[in-house]
Amino acid sequence: MTGSIMRIGIAVSLMVSLQATGVASAQGTTFFDGFDTLDPDRWFVSDGWRNGDHQNCEWSGDAVAMKPGQVTLAFRPTGDAAQPYICGEIQTNAAFGYGTFEARFRTDKASGINAAFFTYIGPVHDKPHDEIDFEVLTRDTSAVSLNTYVDGKPRHGMTAALPTPSDTDFHTYSFIWEPARLRWFIDGVLVHEATGDDLPRNPQKIYFSHWGTETLSDWMGPFSDPGRALQMEVDWVAYTAPGEARAGGQQ
Repeated sequence: MTGSIMRIGIAVSLMVSLQATGVASAQGTTFFDGFDTLDPDRWFVSDGWRNGDHQNCEWSGDAVAMKPGQVTLAFRPTGDAAQPYICGEIQTNAAFGYGTFEARFRTDKASGINAAFFTYIGPVHDKPHDEIDFEVLTRDTSAVSLNTYVDGKPRHGMTAALPTPSDTDFHTYSFIWEPARLRWFIDGVLVHEATGDDLPRNPQKIYFSHWGTETLSDWMGPFSDPGRALQMEVDWVAYTAPGEARAGGQQ
């Protein structure tokens, strides 16, 4: 149920971003991004909407910031009763097919907050809803949730333990996506594998998002105003197409 609500909201946000930027018709190519800058040719910053009533913050460019070699996505109070919280999300302009997807990031710790690295495509792109997820529900920073959506249906979900809490250390989250196999890794260690015909098929955009809820408490924990800005710090991200030299990271 929570997944369906979230994906409907994501579709709404994508409609807005499509109006603003369009979606690249060509499949994305191998890249490594160490976030020395936020390249507008690669990244679109979500700004000015929320994904649905379940989300208690509005996506804002003010919640996306750069520091040397990192992009940070904030969840923070605004002091404005009409819009009490803003939150940060970036997404690629291009979609990426089979290959290796990697990112290194660190989260904050707070209940009711989701820090995610995932890929998505859906009906707003005239495609079925396909998705591959890493989601740290930061009420419990000792674990990360893994999941896929295939034609809008959740598949292969599980929770994997982290070597150390996500709010104390950076970890490298990666998956290798092949036509008949999908493998998730944490710091180069295989933690989950799915095989068969019920895997995502369609090239997808890469996302980082950091958001909160006051309604999905069974899933993300009860929300309490953190009284400060929470940070998701992304050190780097890479995509390597099949058969090409690794763009970065470890496995």
